[in-house]
Amino acid sequence: MHQVRWFAILFAAVVLMIDISQVKAQERTLDEVKQEVLRRAPRINPFEGIKREDAEAIVKSLTSTDRDHWAEQWCKYGLKYETEGDALAKQNGDAKKLGELYEMAFNYCRIGRYPVASTPGKKEAYRNSVRMYLKFAKYADPPIQIVEVPFEGGKLTGYLQIPRGVQKPPVVMHWGGVDGWKEDRQGASATLRRQGLASLAVDMPGTGGNPVLYTDPKAERTLSVFIDHLLTRSDVDGTRVGVWGGSYGGYWAAKMAYVEAKRIKGAVFHGGNVHLGFQEKWLVPALTQTASTYLFGPASLFEARSQAMGVKTLEEFLKAAPKLSLVAQGLIDKPSAPILGVNGKKDDQAPVEDIYLLMEHGTPKEARIYPDGGHMGRTPGMDAAEIGNMIAAWLKLRLSQ
Repeated sequence: MHQVRWFAILFAAVVLMIDISQVKAQERTLDEVKQEVLRRAPRINPFEGIKREDAEAIVKSLTSTDRDHWAEQWCKYGLKYETEGDALAKQNGDAKKLGELYEMAFNYCRIGRYPVASTPGKKEAYRNSVRMYLKFAKYADPPIQIVEVPFEGGKLTGYLQIPRGVQKPPVVMHWGGVDGWKEDRQGASATLRRQGLASLAVDMPGTGGNPVLYTDPKAERTLSVFIDHLLTRSDVDGTRVGVWGGSYGGYWAAKMAYVEAKRIKGAVFHGGNVHLGFQEKWLVPALTQTASTYLFGPASLFEARSQAMGVKTLEEFLKAAPKLSLVAQGLIDKPSAPILGVNGKKDDQAPVEDIYLLMEHGTPKEARIYPDGGHMGRTPGMDAAEIGNMIAAWLKLRLSQ
């Protein structure tokens, strides 16, 4: 607890010197963005699964960081690969090749809408990406089942994949943060399937196709309805369900562990916030100065989070965020499903201290802290797959009990 108090005192001293109305979030320059794209492509989020030579050509074509210009340049390549796939489909071409082309097309339009569909061009990129993903889904191995559940006069959609050769496996519901939506979860899905677990990718509140804002007091109902659905299925074991939330979505995994304690066997709180990360003393620097792993800098992190939250200004954000605290909501000391907290000690988007806080309250928790890791525990020189494999193994253990 001493670390938490020290952390609070340090940032309180900084914030006292800040006039919030005058704070301007930092953005990377065009040259900095180009360098970062080339550093990441084709291995690091959000550039997995694209061609290096394409990334180099797109970088040369970028003349500004204008959001619609960004979307247009990336979508040109996505549309090209989709056209190739459509032509091959008309010829009844090889299913594996079709899947590869449509997945490639999706990858480029996904980057086009990254980090959030906030402008006309980015919204179009998002629509393109979903269309391409659904084409890819027809050829995926194992098949991607489109799960639609009724919700308040409409429907919510998830993507279910069941590992081959496993009868009625446990299932993990998983979601990303403000920039990683259900269509982007193929890597996590594959990691879970290798452990013999079914994978149900969904959108957390405020993102993708989820119509309920992150700040809605009962937004977790958009996740609970999927558990209701899983209990009706005969191809998975709906009595053995785990949840895994990443980044800003980690919050919902922690909250679900409390509100669905009787129906969840294990919850992974991966790189998120539960209390300290929703306080002004943390949020001001995170949303305006740090966020070192964010492609466009903290300004775009604020843009993505504020859209999920349904706010426009930093002042509105700072007013809304503390209400999300599991301490403020009176949940922190209540019984919960087993929780695994995962993050890097050096994360500047979500405080690792929130994991310590969880461990000091309520049901005993487990944790894996990466001492040299940044956001989500990603550590220089370490294969990022190591973290996902560890999480999937923990979930397999919990869902087998």
